[in-house]
Amino acid sequence: MISIITPVFNALDFIDNTIAMVLRQTYSDWEWIIVEDGSTDGTREKLRELKDSKTLDSRIRIILTDDNDAGAAGARNIGLDNATGRYIAFLDADDVWMPDKLKHQIEFMEEKKIGFSFTSYEFGDDKAIGTGRVVRAPKTLDYRRALSRTVIFTTTTMFDTTIVDKKLIYMPHVASEDTATWWQILRSGIVAYGLDEILAIYRRPAKSLSSNKFLAIKRIWYLYRQVEGLGRIQSGAFFIGWALRATLRRI
Repeated sequence: MISIITPVFNALDFIDNTIAMVLRQTYSDWEWIIVEDGSTDGTREKLRELKDSKTLDSRIRIILTDDNDAGAAGARNIGLDNATGRYIAFLDADDVWMPDKLKHQIEFMEEKKIGFSFTSYEFGDDKAIGTGRVVRAPKTLDYRRALSRTVIFTTTTMFDTTIVDKKLIYMPHVASEDTATWWQILRSGIVAYGLDEILAIYRRPAKSLSSNKFLAIKRIWYLYRQVEGLGRIQSGAFFIGWALRATLRRI
């Protein structure tokens, strides 16, 4: 079984479509753990109504956190605490999966006998309509190669907990917690395998594409220096590779 984990914060505009999207998956052996994290836009009330209703699919579990500041990392970790499936898949509330996403990815993992996979994806606009800008998943990605490129998109990941220790999937409470998590898994010697199929859309409004470049630079540098403990020269070398690939991805 696949345990799908979704952190939810102020996602009222997306939650109905996201639920319908997961229910349309052609692979049906899943549980879905939705963790609400102190929304202020009516999402919490919406999810409470769904939780109390008798019409919600029995595979869906909704957790309303008492901690309103868990953040995405904390919410995903709560999901992991409650997950019972062999496989773990992350899905952010505003992103989109293709109907065959789970089916194709679990078949890929079972065929290759691998513990960590991710897929290609396409950038979408605020309506999740594809923009034609695609990030292709390489065949494999080890720790050193991952330090100089950010091609793993959270909503495309899947883990086999019989191969990857579940403890490694828990996310640290740092900025860019997802990238830090992939690195800690890969640092353990696990290799990530890419499925080069566009199975997800990353909803990203045009106005957000350039607004956080400086913040992204600060975050990646912090991860190199404070989380990975790399020296300045080594961090600089990886940073150059990261910056070049990030720039090309936006062209």
